[in-house]
Amino acid sequence: MTDSWAAFGADLHIEPVGAGLRSGLMHALREAVRTGRLTPGTRLPSSRTLAADLGIARNTVADAYAELVAEGWLTARQGSGTRVAQRAAAPGAASRSPRTRPVRRRPTHNLMPGSPDLSAFPRAEWIKAARRALVAAPDAAFGYDDPRGRIELRTALADYLARARGVYADPERIIVCSGFVHGLTLMGKVLRRHGVRGTAVESYGLDIHWNLLAGEGLGTPCIPVDRLGARTGALEGMPGVGAVLLTPAHQFPTGVPLHPDRRAAAVDWARSSGGLILEDDYDGEFRYDRQPVGALQGLDPERVVYMGTASKSLAPGLRLAWMVLPEGLVAEVCEAKGGFDWMSAVPDQLTLAEFMRSGAYDRHVRAMRLRYRRRRDQLVAELAERAPDVRVSGIAAGLHAVVELPEGTEQSVVQAATWQGLALERLTRFRHPGADLVPDGLVVGYGTPSESGWASALEALCRVLP
Repeated sequence: MTDSWAAFGADLHIEPVGAGLRSGLMHALREAVRTGRLTPGTRLPSSRTLAADLGIARNTVADAYAELVAEGWLTARQGSGTRVAQRAAAPGAASRSPRTRPVRRRPTHNLMPGSPDLSAFPRAEWIKAARRALVAAPDAAFGYDDPRGRIELRTALADYLARARGVYADPERIIVCSGFVHGLTLMGKVLRRHGVRGTAVESYGLDIHWNLLAGEGLGTPCIPVDRLGARTGALEGMPGVGAVLLTPAHQFPTGVPLHPDRRAAAVDWARSSGGLILEDDYDGEFRYDRQPVGALQGLDPERVVYMGTASKSLAPGLRLAWMVLPEGLVAEVCEAKGGFDWMSAVPDQLTLAEFMRSGAYDRHVRAMRLRYRRRRDQLVAELAERAPDVRVSGIAAGLHAVVELPEGTEQSVVQAATWQGLALERLTRFRHPGADLVPDGLVVGYGTPSESGWASALEALCRVLP
């Protein structure tokens, strides 16, 4: 006799109550449906399975099912099994349910920064890469492995980063992690172990990064940002600071690249002080008007921790990122990762490695670069025609632009956007608490909408601008 029948139907927790087994089972099933524990359409276990689970006769379960079908609580069809009927909730059930919450309306248009066009994820190519990678993978790949990540992905990353970003990347110095925040958490732990008291950050940035570092016991003083990027010369006058977090290729959110003189100043500070530069290269592949700005790490691989991610080039849901470390930090970061999160999912690592080796990653990045550049050009042209009082900046690269507003208009524009069902972010949202006041502006994520939704999102934006 086979056990194949046990695989059908929901795994059901039922406690029959009452004088008789059949009536007790019927009461328990009615209550499970009435309270929402069993939702309409749920397939119930076979009478044989439920009888075995409850330790009662199969005929008792079959009779209970039959009576509940007659009452309309359940349905039974040949080949489809027994299911919860599509019936209206009992009167007052919604008010009694503690899980009922008001439904929040989602914005009609989304121009929030920080995300690529998720509709453009290369599903077909990714599936092909996954199939090839999983067929070729050794059995050992699916066990507990090197906390640095799969060697296939680290090797593919070393080749790509050296070729496309100018990074000195030995596979032995690469650690795969579950997103940039994961990598930054690991570095925060290691910095504290080294006795670092503070990590400088840019005066514009993400509070989740500042708060994460503060949670590791690190101070986060800020250095000003202007049209040439972060003023890295200010690091010399910041006692107790042993590291700095920078976005040199494309400052977030202002969009300016770090000037060569300031790159050199940051590296000189790190060498003379023994400090570390944490380089966030979050969207370095997307540069439009000239050759990509190379990674800062290439100037001194022993003083720069390079941190990259697939979140902007592919999708944040992959949770794949990487760090290229100075040789002396590899063992310490591995130790920190071992205690925090042993390894990232192997199938996705293998798939990304194959995706890169096959050339599909390069093709995807080139295609998306063209798409985002076209959107950027449309954004600039529309705003010049319909909102001549605003200025657009930070547009040489990346997936967002800064729309500078007339003084005193930011609040009213954001409120009007809400009324239009348009989600966008104000520039002041990204100001460090220790920074000077920033001018009024919006950070517009033109990479976020789907291709079909871009035109209407741009139209909604133009309607709310002064």
